[in-house]
Amino acid sequence: MPRPTPLLSLLAAAALLAGCESLQRTDSLFGVITPYRIDIVQGNAITQEQAAAIKPGMTRLQVRDVLGTPLMTDPFHANRWDYIFTLRRPGAEAQRRSVVVFFDGDTVKSIDAPKLPSEREFVASISRFKDVKPPKLELTEAERAALPVPPKREAPAAEPMGPVREYPPLEKS
Repeated sequence: MPRPTPLLSLLAAAALLAGCESLQRTDSLFGVITPYRIDIVQGNAITQEQAAAIKPGMTRLQVRDVLGTPLMTDPFHANRWDYIFTLRRPGAEAQRRSVVVFFDGDTVKSIDAPKLPSEREFVASISRFKDVKPPKLELTEAERAALPVPPKREAPAAEPMGPVREYPPLEKS
């Protein structure tokens, strides 16, 4: 009678290998439970108002005061500061902006920036708050009067106290 060991081993190995790629990566369990995903914010959020404050002739220190520390300062291109901002949130399109400030020596030569949002637009784009009616925290007098009166509870009887003991003084007078 032939031994089924090699055939059985081959079938078991094929089944194990087939299981490695058969499942898709899903972001939910049975389409119901989804794991919590954090917001990932990197870099400096530069707005129109900040970019408009940068003028040719400003020093590096003044630029740093207005825009913050650059995300990238290339040692091979010391005349360029890169401010890169990314915001990745679950269920929303990723935001990515790159602002480059060029220097001539220690002063600003030019600024290269895409269309930037104003501060209000930026806050509106990241705000998660929706117009939700706040929950009612107090009852009106009419609602209080409509509530049933709670039953009166009698105070529990005081437990009898044990005998009172008197101890002699610790020191002799």
